[in-house]
Amino acid sequence: MEKIVLVVCLVIAVGCYGISIMHFMQKGKLFNNAYLYASKEEREKMNKKPYYRQSAIVFLGLGTIFLFNAVQALVETDWHFQLVIGLSICTLVYAVISSYFIEKKKKQEAKKEKEMRQKSKQLKKGKKR
Repeated sequence: MEKIVLVVCLVIAVGCYGISIMHFMQKGKLFNNAYLYASKEEREKMNKKPYYRQSAIVFLGLGTIFLFNAVQALVETDWHFQLVIGLSICTLVYAVISSYFIEKKKKQEAKKEKEMRQKSKQLKKGKKR
């Protein structure tokens, strides 16, 4: 049974590391809720770089979690469990906090863009007079 758990965890870890590498290179399908739930128009306008980075780091954490689970199945020690729980909590906290900051930056950029458009309109009105 331990060998099956070992193999399954290693396969999942390798898959997560592969996705992580692709996302660090900003290639392939973006596995991020903000992107997946966005409309087609929003996807085209969206700056995908922070979402690729966030997903890459999360998949790196998930790959490491599964790698540690595979090691635990191999050597059968108790302290790996605490390590996996700690890494899981860190990955979850990172995902939540980075989502907050990505949205905050997105709103700030939208506000700046709106202000720039208003200034541009005011300048055009001033030139017409």
